[in-house]
Amino acid sequence: MNQTATSAAMTPRRILWPATPIHAPKPSTMIEESLPFTVRLVRDEEDLNKAVQIRHSAYARHMPTVAESLRYPERADTEDGVVVLLAESKLDGTPLGTARIQTNQFRALALEESVEFPDWLRGRTLAHISRLGIVQGNGGRLVKFMLFKGLFKYWEQNDIEWAVVAARVPLDRMYEQLLFQDVFPSRGFIPLPHMNHVPHRVMAFEVGTAFERWTQAKHPLTNFICHTDHPDLDISCIDRDAYSPAYTKAPTMGLHIPT
Repeated sequence: MNQTATSAAMTPRRILWPATPIHAPKPSTMIEESLPFTVRLVRDEEDLNKAVQIRHSAYARHMPTVAESLRYPERADTEDGVVVLLAESKLDGTPLGTARIQTNQFRALALEESVEFPDWLRGRTLAHISRLGIVQGNGGRLVKFMLFKGLFKYWEQNDIEWAVVAARVPLDRMYEQLLFQDVFPSRGFIPLPHMNHVPHRVMAFEVGTAFERWTQAKHPLTNFICHTDHPDLDISCIDRDAYSPAYTKAPTMGLHIPT
């Protein structure tokens, strides 16, 4: 089973909503922290291949059957309203982590193929987190925190009201600790048709109240996310001439299970 990636001149797959940071601390309250890696948006085919490399490696550890379908970029990676985050080592460019964001600016979220959102999520600007992958080892925890900060800052800058995720065990606990809430509290883990009926917990996070909720809960990541400036994090979309690869559609694959 082969899948190829080819270059093409395409309209950059970037979100054009105005940037309006929410609850941004005053500059005088910020401290600066340098990291041994960077977190930024994928901007070309080389970047995307690095993201796919760490994505496949992460899935191979926990869902090896699914990992076989993730050896190559997916069509969703370059759709309108989709961006991919990449963490990579400053030392040698080794990929360390990745995550994908799909917004509902251009179309309904992939998650909505399987569930009908309640009224409080309808008519909102939404972002769906998927394809999270982190390198193994001691550095993986910091990479995970920085990827989430990148996700959060991206939501802020693009006026996302709610972030949603479908998480399987044990990843659901990570999102719960970040103060995500259940979209369907009485249903627990739901077999999702578009995820091969694997049970997932559908959760949501209100972006605009995050700082208030984290502060009230004395969340340990509040200072890290809200009061620390990380120059190595860049989730800007100002490069409108950024290269976007096009992909030849591969033969139908059996499993297709975003997380």
